[in-house]
Amino acid sequence: MMNEWERLSRQAQRYKESYPTGTRIMLISMEDPWAPVPSGTRGTVEVVDDIGQIHMKWDNGRTLALVPGEDSFRKLTEAELREEQSVGATEDVDCPALEM
Repeated sequence: MMNEWERLSRQAQRYKESYPTGTRIMLISMEDPWAPVPSGTRGTVEVVDDIGQIHMKWDNGRTLALVPGEDSFRKLTEAELREEQSVGATEDVDCPALEM
């Protein structure tokens, strides 16, 4: 029979496999009562720790971790990832500086 530590360790390993570093995620809702990240915010997975928390670098500058089972989130779709890449590419175009 599996003890609680083994169960949590296996669960954390599944999260590490499902959300490797660099995975893009959209937050649906966060249960943090003090300073939640706003719903709809996108971010990038930095690391999944040994207790299964998904440490994020949110696009709004926050770094709050996701807690699976408490927070609601999803991976971005391939279409959303392509859209982000095309928007990023247009922002990198060299534009002449405006002089005052």
